[in-house]
Amino acid sequence: MSITVDIVILNYNTRSLLEELLPKVIENSQGENIKIVVADNHSSDGSAAFMRSNFPEIELISIPENFGYAGGYNYCLKNRKSDYFMLLNSDAEPAPGWIDALTDMAEKNPSLGAAQPHILDYKNRHKFEYAGAAGGFMDQYGYPFCRGRIFGNVEQNLGQYNDEKPLFWATGAALFIKREAWEKAGGLDELFFAHMEEIDLCWRLKNMGYEIWSCPNSNVYHIGGATLSNQSPRKTYLNFRNNLLMLYKNLHEQERDTIIFKRKLLDGLAACFFILQGKISHIPQIIKAHRDFEKIKLQLKRGEGNKKLTELSGVLHAGLVSAYFLRGKKTWNKLGF
Repeated sequence: MSITVDIVILNYNTRSLLEELLPKVIENSQGENIKIVVADNHSSDGSAAFMRSNFPEIELISIPENFGYAGGYNYCLKNRKSDYFMLLNSDAEPAPGWIDALTDMAEKNPSLGAAQPHILDYKNRHKFEYAGAAGGFMDQYGYPFCRGRIFGNVEQNLGQYNDEKPLFWATGAALFIKREAWEKAGGLDELFFAHMEEIDLCWRLKNMGYEIWSCPNSNVYHIGGATLSNQSPRKTYLNFRNNLLMLYKNLHEQERDTIIFKRKLLDGLAACFFILQGKISHIPQIIKAHRDFEKIKLQLKRGEGNKKLTELSGVLHAGLVSAYFLRGKKTWNKLGF
């Protein structure tokens, strides 16, 4: 393998996960062209001291404050010179051969800007994991979903998605990205702080002519929710706000206002589902997300936006909400791609 790779683990108060999983990352990421880095996002649990004492051979970057996922990675990647970066969550365990499969794919495809392994459940290893599954897609209203996971329906991995597949977006849980593409795109948008910033980045890469791929021969076992649980109202806030920010930033101006208006209506419908589920604490967060979107959107640097959403690969030319809830299409292979 001639491609050089920096595997960069962004850590925030997950010392116990580093203790459990970092030895596996080291064991399964051997090679003279591979470097492992831990970037500590100003943790308060002694993570940095633990790394110095127990893994002195691993490069440690101490970030002066918690910049979030986006800011943390921008901070620690700005001066690195490897050909590719692997942005790996601290709650992830890679399988043997995972990096080789990704670099083999990159060597065969000069247009590859980013890729992702198959993301499998750490505790149930024959099942996909929520945060990425077998690769990310988008519907015509900007709802992200995955091969292997639509809304809360997560599939067993039965080999049904074992083909290499062009994607709309690759998960931030294990994001393999070409340094050149990262630099041209300007990294992650720090206004997002956390959640959906990798989808925004992949959208920008696609508009720049790069391709995004899934790599089924590379597997990562992901715990999920280690930093922020799916049940957290804070996560609801970030997901709703950042989805609107991403649409405003990247949609073609001829479709932007129409799609965002429809998404606001669908977000109102989603709020009704939260109420029916008894998750009342999430409703103020949805309202706050929409209010803050209106405040923040003018600070965004607009993307290329040279193509309409449905002109891009990896987009479902239909509404995911109606397909899933009204027509019962709960798996990717039933959606009609």
